[in-house]
Amino acid sequence: MNPINVMVVDDSAVVRKIVGEMLAAAPGIRLLHAVADPLLAIERLKQQWPDVIVLDVEMPRMDGITFLKKIMAERPTPVIICSTLTEKGAETTMAAMAAGAVNVIAKPKLGLRDFLSESADELVSAVRAAAQVNVRRLTQRAPAPAQAPAKLTADAILAPAGEGRSPLHTTERVVAIGTSTGGTQALEEVLSALPRVTPGIVIVQHMPEKFTAAFADRLNKVCQIEVREAQHGDRVLPGRALIAPGGKHMLLRRDGARYYTDVIDGPLVNRHRPSVDVLFRSVAKHAGANALGIIMTGMGDDGAAGLLEMRKAGARTVAQDEESCVVYGMPKEAVKRGGVEKTVTLKAIDREILQQLSR
Repeated sequence: MNPINVMVVDDSAVVRKIVGEMLAAAPGIRLLHAVADPLLAIERLKQQWPDVIVLDVEMPRMDGITFLKKIMAERPTPVIICSTLTEKGAETTMAAMAAGAVNVIAKPKLGLRDFLSESADELVSAVRAAAQVNVRRLTQRAPAPAQAPAKLTADAILAPAGEGRSPLHTTERVVAIGTSTGGTQALEEVLSALPRVTPGIVIVQHMPEKFTAAFADRLNKVCQIEVREAQHGDRVLPGRALIAPGGKHMLLRRDGARYYTDVIDGPLVNRHRPSVDVLFRSVAKHAGANALGIIMTGMGDDGAAGLLEMRKAGARTVAQDEESCVVYGMPKEAVKRGGVEKTVTLKAIDREILQQLSR
């Protein structure tokens, strides 16, 4: 199997050195180039094109977004953004995601060396996932398997519903969406197609802390519905989509006929926080047949178990189809486990959401 060739573009010598060493040490990954800015990267690209690019966004001579747009226009390539963990950096990163980046790794301004060393597994996993991305229908490349730490299930946060228990029907409807790699673009397409009259929506998009607020704000500007980062105790209302904050789990809670969000700390579940499985389990317990569960593009299996619990609780369950997924990992696993009632294209998901209004 050919190695995954990676280019690192970052003006920080520390980042280039540490990230380069991490990638060079990972089985099945080869560091092709590590350069200080996009103009140097362009020269290296003439020699050999990488499979994955790890890209900073704030650099001299040419910013990362301009370079990213050039790459996507010339030869679409999976790009991972390695961005500073600040509000300004988050806003810039969202623009990069909109331009075609497939993932984001957050880096702090202080303690960078220690942070990068501690994030080796996350970075290597992101590169392996990116190598499988279908960017403009590129042929998917299967990465070499890597040993991963044991992962917790939703049991670490919330006990499963008892057998035979199903929440009472109410007039309130809720839609729960889970997604990861490729989800930022996919969610924009789905949510921007929805009218103001739509069921309340709760969303887990795998994304680091601080970036979800900027992501929600960006979606709010292009959608008819209200989109914002969830806070503890927010009410789930028609015409509103609440996105789980990065670094926190989000659960659905029911009080009478109304639904609210609980935003809590807790361990990683399926190596994620927020976790789709945690959200889906809470929806199964508290909404049951009043809910629609949707699992979209993403790497791994987070959400597959929770979607099955939702289906057993009487909810409608939908998966994005392979053809329209950037990575057909999470939906594929959900189908495999029997949690998916219906598979549809990305363009059809908004219609599935609107069907909740007539149920």
